Amino acid sequence: MRDKRDRKGLAQRMALVSERLGRLPRPPRRKRRAGRGARALLLSARAIPTLRLISQISMSLLSLWIGVRFYLFVSGLERNDPDVSLSLRSPGVEAYLPISGLIGLKHWVLTGRLNGVHPAATLFLLGAIGTGLLLKKGFCGWICPIGFASENLGTLGMRLLKRPRPLRVPPVLDYPLRSLKYLLLAFFLWAILVQMDIGELQAFIEGPYNRVADIKMLKFFTEMSSTTAKVLLALLALSLLVLNFWCRYLCPYGALLGALSRLSPAKVTRDEKGCINCGLCAKACPAALPVDKSFRVRSDECNGCLECVAACPIPRALDVRIGKRRRVHPFLFAALVMIVFFAFPFGGRLARRWEPDISLHEYRQHVQNLHLPIYQHNRGRPVAPAEQGGSASDYAEQQLLQRPR
Repeated sequence: MRDKRDRKGLAQRMALVSERLGRLPRPPRRKRRAGRGARALLLSARAIPTLRLISQISMSLLSLWIGVRFYLFVSGLERNDPDVSLSLRSPGVEAYLPISGLIGLKHWVLTGRLNGVHPAATLFLLGAIGTGLLLKKGFCGWICPIGFASENLGTLGMRLLKRPRPLRVPPVLDYPLRSLKYLLLAFFLWAILVQMDIGELQAFIEGPYNRVADIKMLKFFTEMSSTTAKVLLALLALSLLVLNFWCRYLCPYGALLGALSRLSPAKVTRDEKGCINCGLCAKACPAALPVDKSFRVRSDECNGCLECVAACPIPRALDVRIGKRRRVHPFLFAALVMIVFFAFPFGGRLARRWEPDISLHEYRQHVQNLHLPIYQHNRGRPVAPAEQGGSASDYAEQQLLQRPR
């Protein structure tokens, strides 16, 4: 009994001492060094949005630089400038040729040989597929310049319309609209993976249309028709009203990565015991996912941006995990997205399978004859003289251009 009273009295005295010490003025905090503060910020989840913004701006500027140089290259060929050089044409432009990349990928699987017309297109596609399989839609959230533009158009629309939050499409319309990008993806997969045999694949890859696919893509924007302009303006207006309209409803590339992302071992995971149900993660999610009510975010709309992780006020209540236990630091996740995506292009460059086998002389010929019917899309099959207003001379020109040099 005496021991109990002694322990009780000791506990009361300790509580009294703690209370009095709490009333004493605290000593002034020592100022942290600037270097320590910067390192602390770097390792904090609060820095995720800034890091993602830097990544997106860097990738967009790189794409713009590649595009401007490619425009100068094609313009020089059109003027017959003798000083134009192949160095202006970066293989990075082939990142915007996903159809050629998918055809090249199937051809590679069937023949064991990476085609030499647009090899970088296939390598970039493999890099994006790798991120989808391993790191959700990390390509969409950290790299894609089109996704970055779509996201910022939505933010601009909120400011112009003075709305605190983006406009959300009602679920009764949202689900059918989201299926559109999967229908587009299914069409391309059916047309290429199912319908095209090895002969058609080879004919398309080596055909005139595919050899100028990069130039055709440039002309789509620099010499757009009135219909193209109207469609782009409509997409622009819808992107101002609805956040990520293109990515959410129409992008087949995002649909492919979204389907693959369901297999990704890395997913945003919520600790149900540590969560305080504040709902900040769901409010921060650009895809409007119910993160605050999910144990693991499995949705194909999650682009791995980690904005929800940055918004969470409780450390480790929300983070990226491989499986259910192994945590992945947000900055490591971002670094892995970059490493996986660029591993294939850099590997191709080291293996000297990066540059196309199209000479400067051949590029000059293509640009000067781009008006011929043989450069119209016909699934790689030769254009018969009677097709698309072609003549016998056009057909002979096609056969000449397809000869190896």
